[in-house]
Parts: sequence; structure tokens; C-alpha cells
Amino acid sequence: MTEIEQLLARVEGKARDTLPWGRTSLPVPVEPATVTHAESALGFPLPPLLAQLYMRIGDGGFGPEYGLLPLLDSPPADEPAAVVQYLANRESVRKDPEWPWPEGVLPISHWGCGMYACVDCLDPHTPVLLFEPNADDAGHAWFVDAPGLTAWLHAWIEGTGWYEESNEGLDLAPWPGFRIRTAPAPAT
Repeated sequence: MTEIEQLLARVEGKARDTLPWGRTSLPVPVEPATVTHAESALGFPLPPLLAQLYMRIGDGGFGPEYGLLPLLDSPPADEPAAVVQYLANRESVRKDPEWPWPEGVLPISHWGCGMYACVDCLDPHTPVLLFEPNADDAGHAWFVDAPGLTAWLHAWIEGTGWYEESNEGLDLAPWPGFRIRTAPAPAT
């Protein structure tokens, strides 16, 4: 069994044992066609591990705190789907250029108070970023939650994430890629 297969098995086990926020069961996994449709809407591919989470474990509803967002559909009316939230965040740049949303940074989990865990889908290392909009400005609202999606999932499984009570006060490093990824394109 490969390392990714082992991780997926551990995630599935934890997901079935710890349903977040009143869920009685995991949503059914998505079909590969749903992932293809999501990627088409986004304009970039999902990282393979993220796609596997949705296709093998369930369409959201598992993971830290509120769990992963659904990929495309949004069964609970108050829970935005990851793709819908990303597209809305990218569109909001036109309305408020002081708070740009970086291209390729897909929100995957809502923390409440406008905070999101996001995967940088354009970085091959797939860092998980924390968007904390309660900062003074957008440049100070982005932090590196984990160096990769694999590490983020391990932190959830092992109870070592910053959000755990035992890790209160753990400081996250600012995301150095924010200014680069949100800089306006040079005029041609």
C-alpha cells in the first residue's frame, strides 16, 4: 500500500469516527465527472490528493472543525461549495481591489468568522493556507497552515493542528507568496 493509500485510509477512518457539526453521515463521494466539471469551472486542476478525498471519502463534511466544503453542490443552504466560494472570492476583487483573492487558492474548509483553510492548487507542494480576514489588510490575512495537503491531513488525524486546544497560541507564518500572486499583471 502506498503512502497516499495509507493516508486516505486513515482519513476515511477518522472521517467516519468524527462527523463534524451535527452530521449523521458522510456525504457520498463525487464522480470523476464532477471533479472534471469543477476543474473546468476553476480553470486549473485540483491537486490529485484533494481530488481523491472528494472521490473516495465524500463530498466534504469531514476534516478539521466544520470539515471540507462540498466541491460543487451545496446541500446545506448555509454551506458554500468550494468552487462557488472560489469564484465569488475571485470576482470580489473587482469590487474591492484592496482585498484580492489569489488565483489558484481554493477554499476547502470554513473556520467561521470569514476564515478559510485553502489549498494553493498552483503550487506543486499544495500548501494549505489560512485566510484570516480579520486582519488590518489583505497582505496580513494569509498564513501558511501546513506546507502541504498531506501534512495538513496528518495534523488533523494526529490532533496537532493550530486549532487544537493544546496548541493554543501557536503562531502561523505569513504566506510569502501573497504579494507575488496578487500583483497586477504588467502592462503590455
